[in-house]
Amino acid sequence: MTDTAFVKRVKRVKRRVSARVHDFYAVCPPGLRQLCYRELTGLDAAIKDICVVPGGVAFSCKLTDACLASLWLRSPSRILMRLTRFKADHFSVLEKKLAAVDWELFLPAGTDPAIQVTTHTSRLYHSDAVAQRARSVIRAALGGKQVQPQLLQDEKYPQTLMIRAENNLFELSVDMSGPPLFKRGIKKQVAAAPLRENLAFAILDAAGFTARDVLVDPMCGAGTFAIEGAMIQAGIPPGFFRRYAFETWPGFSPAAFAHLRGLAAQKFCNAGSVFASDIDPGAVAALTTNLSGHDFLASVKASRQNFFEMLPNSFTQQKGVVVLNPPYGRRLGNSRDTTAFYREIARKLAADFKGWKVGLVFPKKQFGDLNHLNLRPMPFFHGGLELAAGIGTA
Repeated sequence: MTDTAFVKRVKRVKRRVSARVHDFYAVCPPGLRQLCYRELTGLDAAIKDICVVPGGVAFSCKLTDACLASLWLRSPSRILMRLTRFKADHFSVLEKKLAAVDWELFLPAGTDPAIQVTTHTSRLYHSDAVAQRARSVIRAALGGKQVQPQLLQDEKYPQTLMIRAENNLFELSVDMSGPPLFKRGIKKQVAAAPLRENLAFAILDAAGFTARDVLVDPMCGAGTFAIEGAMIQAGIPPGFFRRYAFETWPGFSPAAFAHLRGLAAQKFCNAGSVFASDIDPGAVAALTTNLSGHDFLASVKASRQNFFEMLPNSFTQQKGVVVLNPPYGRRLGNSRDTTAFYREIARKLAADFKGWKVGLVFPKKQFGDLNHLNLRPMPFFHGGLELAAGIGTA
């Protein structure tokens, strides 16, 4: 590319991408859309037209503000940038509409993105055929055989185009996130059946946890609740330690994003008190590994303890929030009765955590039988299972 052509391209990117307001879509797990809406409305950014829609939350803003949302939002799984909408009922029309997209303004040269297609009641219902035509057009526009930027050579940071067709109306979006947003970039090890960070945040939020609260996570596994709580206490954005697919986009401004991260870093503070423990030595070892290398996680006190022998007055005089993700089903083993096990947990909470705010994960189908604290249910899905978090006060 000549210097003149490069300058023209930079100007086009600025005019068509960076300076314009675009439509975005935050993909949310079931039950988290209202929480994401509250997060978006609370951001100090020029974000407008925030609207809860099926599967997530739609909003409009410039790309820089969408990058800010990616940095700060804890609840969504990913954020998509809408590229275009058009009608097509023949493949010739589809190919023409795809070729009309200025792909070089949105995706880096050399990109051969993954393409995900979903169709519903459209004449062009064959998803593989739609993806094949899109791939051919994008390769021709971007030179997909070329060497990709280093960030994209890592399989954890792919570029993904999502095509959705319904009633012959096609909607094209690019994934801003790369790895799902619940991957905070901190945990190096996981324990059995780890809870995703955005679900942990939703449970903490529902339980009333704030940056001023003591947090106790006595069945901590690899520390999802504990680390999420410590980040909230320290004022650290959930995406501060990770990378994003949008960082190689032509319209991305490294300087602007560095400024946003710098503003966030100015607000960091000392985390409060977080106590994490588990009876499983492997889980405690995984948590200890995950805590290493981050100064703000020094506030997390990790120990091997049996929850049923724990006395909170021995390590804190302040009542706060206790969250538990106990083993259930196969994780509990055949020798333990689930109902009896949860009854023991309820007795322990009522006896030694009286007055504490509680977030307790249940198998949803057994919620009525296991809820001996009269907690209100917060249903959610995780790992293909229908679960519920019991929220209330012990």
